Amino acid sequence: MINRPGYQRLILAFFRLVIVILYLVPAFNLWPQEKAPAQSQLAEIEELKKQAPRVYLDCAACDLDYIRTEITFVNYVRDRKEAQIYILVTTQRTGSGGREYTLTFMGQQDFQGVDVVHKYFSSQTDTEDEIREGLTNALKVGLMTYIARTPIRRHLAINYFPETNPQEVRDKWNYWVFNIRGYGNFNGESNYRHESISTTLSANRTTAASKFKLAFYYSRNRNIYKYDSLKITSLSESGSLTCLYVWSLGEHWSMGGYFEGYSSTYENIKHSFDLAPAIEYNFFPYSLASRRQLRLLYRLDLKALRYREVTIYDRIKENLLGQSLSLTLDLKEKIGTISLSLSGSHYFHDFRKNRLTLYGVVNLFLFKGFSFYVLGGGSRIHDQLFLAKRGASLEEVLLRRRQLETSYQYFISIGLSYTFGSLFANVVNPRFGTEGGGGVRIQIY
Repeated sequence: MINRPGYQRLILAFFRLVIVILYLVPAFNLWPQEKAPAQSQLAEIEELKKQAPRVYLDCAACDLDYIRTEITFVNYVRDRKEAQIYILVTTQRTGSGGREYTLTFMGQQDFQGVDVVHKYFSSQTDTEDEIREGLTNALKVGLMTYIARTPIRRHLAINYFPETNPQEVRDKWNYWVFNIRGYGNFNGESNYRHESISTTLSANRTTAASKFKLAFYYSRNRNIYKYDSLKITSLSESGSLTCLYVWSLGEHWSMGGYFEGYSSTYENIKHSFDLAPAIEYNFFPYSLASRRQLRLLYRLDLKALRYREVTIYDRIKENLLGQSLSLTLDLKEKIGTISLSLSGSHYFHDFRKNRLTLYGVVNLFLFKGFSFYVLGGGSRIHDQLFLAKRGASLEEVLLRRRQLETSYQYFISIGLSYTFGSLFANVVNPRFGTEGGGGVRIQIY
């Protein structure tokens, strides 16, 4: 029950306080005042904005607000077709655990035919601030090719930092990179509790001539459900030890082999060992891998398996020989990105035990302001030799703690976007957070 007179007095007191604040702010100069530029300066600034080239930055890994704040001598536009400079930034992992950023500048309209490519390399130990600063400097260098053709060049200064004498670099680790990661997630309510832990250990060595990767992974998940006097505990564990070695055989060929040890309660596998020699052909040169790839990979699999329970084929262990062939396409162009993969595999003892899998991501910009994406995949499955003979309990089915027999699986996601309005996107305003909701945003990679 609200006390109406008291409630009204509270509202009246609030408005009186607001009036006092509005009176005191200008009186004590508490409100920050910006010095207005002279009329001639305003006219010059507006004229320079008209002369600044229009840029569209296509970069999923960039801090766009930071870049717009640091690089103010261009106009940022929302639509790539309206841009005079289209910048595509693609990334791929380096052998040291860092990233190689390929910055492709493509001239359009007034700059048609003026194309530039720059690269920026980050290390695994670089902070987010160091990476965005280095990437922004690389963008500045690339943009100079175009700014030099505009009147804005008169307002730019050039600094030269002389290089130190080059010295021989000796890598005491001989290109080896080691990594240890751990992860834990715990949450719950009065009738539910979830616990999840995982760890990863890896050792990698990557050179132009070869690539070696060794990794160990372990994951454990436990869920506890309570309903009245009923208590259900769900536990799943999995682990793997993987090894890959690849030799480079020129710009199109590679050969090597895989080894994998694997264990999973979900798949009824106590332990399995897989040795697989493989060969790959890339129809595009490997040097263009950040922009386009079309890879054909063949592998021969020799497997030794031991199951946790007797399978539907009355086996507790067996040795299998199989083969697989996969074709993968990756394209990153102005119109968007396309990634498709088609793979097929079978066992030699029974060709009916096979699997065909298609996976794809297509993200296209069809016309001004309109984009479309589809993400999906599916498999035709006839090779579930590991299925337990006893089947699965109701709890295991509902909690998805055991693989069930199926002849297919699929997933699909579709979306579209249409944006219209102001062409320019130069202004950065961080007040109340990026989404206007305040709070704290934490990203963990």
